[in-house]
Amino acid sequence: MAAPAMRRVSLRNLAAHKVRLVLTVLSVVLGTSFVAGSIIFTATISSAFDGIFDKVAVGVDTRLSPKDSQSTGIDESVIAQLNSRKAELGINRIVPRYSAPVTIAKADGTALQTGGAPSIGTAFLPQDEVLSPTESKLYPGGRAPVGAGEIVLNKSAADKAGLTVGASTKLVVARGGSTPQTVKVVGLVDLPGDTSGYVNVQLQESVAKQELSDGSRAAYVEMSAVPGVSAQQLSDRIASALGDDYKTQTGAQVRQQEKDNVNQFLDVFNYILLAFAAIGLIVGTFIIYNTFSMIIAQRVRELALLRAIGASRRQITRSVLLEAFVVGLFGGAIGLGIGIGLAAILKAITSSTSGLPTASLQITPTAVISCMAVGIVVTMVSAYAPARRAAQVSPVEAMRESATDGASSLRMRTSIGALLGVIGIALVLVGTSGQGAKFAATVGGGALVLIFAVVFAAPAMSRPFVGALGRVIGRPFGKIGQLARTNAVRNPRRTAATAFALTLGLMLVAVVGTFGSSLKGSINDTIDKDLSADLVLATSDQGSLPTSVVTAAKNTEGVASTVSFRIVSAKVGDETVSGVAPTGDLSAVTPYEMLDGASKSIPSDGMIVSEKTSKAKGWKRGQVIRFVSFDGTTADVTVSGVFRDSQILDPFQMGEGAYEKLVPAGFQSDRLILIKTADGASVNAVRDRLTQSTKDFLTVQVEDRAEFAGQASSQINQMLAVLYGMLGLALVIAVLGIVNTLALSVIERKREIGMLRAIGMARAQIRRTIYVESVLIAIFGAVLGVILGSGVGIAVVRTFKDLGITTAVLPYELIGITLVGAAVVGVLAALWPAVRAARTNPLEAISDV
Repeated sequence: MAAPAMRRVSLRNLAAHKVRLVLTVLSVVLGTSFVAGSIIFTATISSAFDGIFDKVAVGVDTRLSPKDSQSTGIDESVIAQLNSRKAELGINRIVPRYSAPVTIAKADGTALQTGGAPSIGTAFLPQDEVLSPTESKLYPGGRAPVGAGEIVLNKSAADKAGLTVGASTKLVVARGGSTPQTVKVVGLVDLPGDTSGYVNVQLQESVAKQELSDGSRAAYVEMSAVPGVSAQQLSDRIASALGDDYKTQTGAQVRQQEKDNVNQFLDVFNYILLAFAAIGLIVGTFIIYNTFSMIIAQRVRELALLRAIGASRRQITRSVLLEAFVVGLFGGAIGLGIGIGLAAILKAITSSTSGLPTASLQITPTAVISCMAVGIVVTMVSAYAPARRAAQVSPVEAMRESATDGASSLRMRTSIGALLGVIGIALVLVGTSGQGAKFAATVGGGALVLIFAVVFAAPAMSRPFVGALGRVIGRPFGKIGQLARTNAVRNPRRTAATAFALTLGLMLVAVVGTFGSSLKGSINDTIDKDLSADLVLATSDQGSLPTSVVTAAKNTEGVASTVSFRIVSAKVGDETVSGVAPTGDLSAVTPYEMLDGASKSIPSDGMIVSEKTSKAKGWKRGQVIRFVSFDGTTADVTVSGVFRDSQILDPFQMGEGAYEKLVPAGFQSDRLILIKTADGASVNAVRDRLTQSTKDFLTVQVEDRAEFAGQASSQINQMLAVLYGMLGLALVIAVLGIVNTLALSVIERKREIGMLRAIGMARAQIRRTIYVESVLIAIFGAVLGVILGSGVGIAVVRTFKDLGITTAVLPYELIGITLVGAAVVGVLAALWPAVRAARTNPLEAISDV
């Protein structure tokens, strides 16, 4: 048979079966739309940041910054050295930069929330002193700040806060001993890096030096070169003069570094989106495979007729693949359009909630090509096996009615599934024998093997499960329920393939739910076990607090003791270590247990270490550990004892004297303050007084233990909500898969349904049959997914025990909702196929050959 004729047959077949075409295209669209959306979104945000960073450090020939990003800055002695050698090095101008995190109040007195964008205080420089021509452009009516009580604010932040020139507000520097101060807005500026949430408070330079540092350090130093000296030459000369203790960059290198840092973050975000796109595509692939299998089963006699009139096996295969190509092309094109819309929605959400900059959508060739290629390749790969199987059927055999019953033996397939199941369970059990990334990866490998085990073994499992479930659910429906059960079990391959999409989606939901509930359960257990404080002070934005908050808390009536936690990071040898330096009586707020050490008190120049840290690092009682700050200062700290592992205190607790040697006063800050109330004092009354005494610090939240645990759980819930929302993609595809299969099943059983209608079955009874059949398939897929996901979830949790997830908790509420939801999904997915089946004309169906 001629190839052009076969192509015409394929295209006409698609045109003649529009319902099949639409259902198959939909399963391609959802996966490809996420691919396109993720690529377009990250390209858009990357373009927006590139536009901002193209204006950063313009006019700067060399930037001098600390070699380590955690350093407190450049000492003024280094700046003085550079000033003394300006002519020798070819420096024209030197501009020290000061910065620190700050919080500013809105017009209503509450803190201005940034949605995750930075809120930074810097020094204001007049236009004739800046190196960058785009910096500090004052709007008309404003002026430079003078003295400690005046600030200049970026325009977007001022608009969000409801502040105008002349308005008074409160300012808090979030480190050192800074206290809240009332300031006046004397000017507004337009900044090149001004995003929707970014806050930049500019102080007079001398004020900034004192308020935003310890008075002797700049965050970094920017320089311009004299005529005749290039930016690279100046950078090389500065590096040669100062040695390897500092980092020197040209302005162009600074801009590129900023772009690289953002793109690195965006790459991670993009990988997450693409991972969910992959989930959608995997689920979609099974649906496409299932769809083509059913379509070809229905057309086997048609294809046999083509074989009989001269079409070769290769031509049959190619004709089906041509149909798949057209479906993939349409699906990819529609997915691209939806992906553009998805990227636009993501851009709107992130720009309003996280402070990311806005820009026009970047519909790149990469996005278009990737979307189309994925759609076409996935569809053709999914269709290849059914096409090849159809081509292998001889014309005479295909002409028989029995060729479409799909009742071949499942023995080999089930044996492979059982073997894979044993291997998968073994890998999961091996993974649970230890903690860490290696063991978690082993569990992940086992989960992947188990997924393939389900693919192979599910048809055999579906018969007894659906049969038993059908007897229970179908009993109230009498013969209708019995017929639905028979329809669901007579083609186990189709039932398993339809249910698998839901199985995979709900498996992922169960894994995420188990991990989240275990994390929340571990937090609650830790707080109940290791925290005896009555109240907790922390920031609303998870940031740091100036050390003066502790003073305000101590002076509050009813407070017996306060313990603040100050993060200390330094180097021990070549390794960077982080711990806590508590102030106050630690034993008053947490009942930790000493394993080696005569006293719980922490010496000023000593520290106590956790059991795990002691074993891992070899730190023993009496040993002297030399800590080196990122600025080069040292502190010899004696280990005074070892305490039993505690999630609140791990890994070490350092004395105040040692901490102060490593961290200058202007850079000290508190991350958490624990409060013990006085005997007989009302916790609620003390809480009210603490709220009042700390309200001027703007971001301080006063919580009791239950609220503190609830706050942590709330953050986990927000994270889980995002994951569940994205996993909803797989569930939407799964529902479409059930719709797809039932609709095609109705087409396949058209004569059977017509016969039932002819002998007296009402339309409502036909609909109920399809509903019950769909519910049985959906519940089978849901139960399989929940069992698999819960087991894998518990295994994953156990591999993270060393990170503090000590309790494995199954999300029983989620499991219950999932199973009920599966039944609802079954009904919803069956609505359209059921109506279609009920409208079958008996005479037309019976005469359809």
